[in-house]
Amino acid sequence: MTGFIKRALTRKLVRKGKGRQQVIVVQPNEKLVLLVKFSIGMTLCLSTLEVAYMVLMGKWNAEVFAAITGLIGTVSGVLIGQRA
Repeated sequence: MTGFIKRALTRKLVRKGKGRQQVIVVQPNEKLVLLVKFSIGMTLCLSTLEVAYMVLMGKWNAEVFAAITGLIGTVSGVLIGQRA
């Protein structure tokens, strides 16, 4: 999973010179990779908690869903912002 996250956050810049191109690869910060891993892990844990709550209690928990939505928004924003 780490390789996929690093590839998703890696930027490639192309410089055009006289008759040739130079590709510059910018690796992501290790803290950013850990943050994304943590956020994805927490999203999976909270999704499991929501499913367990629905199975046991038979109703929807809006607070857990709000936390899931916030984490998904954070991960999406980081991935989109890093690629731009």
